[in-house]
Amino acid sequence: MQTYVALLYSIILGEGRRVVMADLKAMAEQLGLKNPRTLVATGNLVFETRATGIAKLEQRLETAFEKTFGRNVVIIVRTAEDWLKLAAGNPFPADSAEAGDQVAVRVMRKPAPADGVAALQTYAAEDEKVASVDGDIWVVFSRERPSSRLLAAMNHKRMGIGTARNWNTVRRLAEMVGSRE
Repeated sequence: MQTYVALLYSIILGEGRRVVMADLKAMAEQLGLKNPRTLVATGNLVFETRATGIAKLEQRLETAFEKTFGRNVVIIVRTAEDWLKLAAGNPFPADSAEAGDQVAVRVMRKPAPADGVAALQTYAAEDEKVASVDGDIWVVFSRERPSSRLLAAMNHKRMGIGTARNWNTVRRLAEMVGSRE
């Protein structure tokens, strides 16, 4: 059995339309995925299944999600090994230790274009940082500004399909999959 992390993108679609994580877990169980568990209400699912291609798993989960919840949602899947590598590759460990909610990674379905990531620097405030690690985009957001221009600049039209998680969530998912490996 292989452990996987699945990240749902854009599951909060307005008032009264949130996906309850218990329902997501039940959907995974109906698919025959073993030991499904969720983390916080932002669409993080960890499960085990036989080793399968990532694209096939993403498609399977997206199809089941649409059938179960009546709407299409992009789902990005990583193996536990890849998730642990992502967490270990955090280029901003000091910032993460100080303010884990201000450090985020945009986990990409396909690697973000290098020129696009470089262009993000022009949107960063003086106290913000951007880095690309293995095609994912890491950002330290400003504590001083309630909204960052980086957030809008990292959209799917510029960077491709991806979904962001803050360091606290990345770390907790790494702990979840690390305990299973």
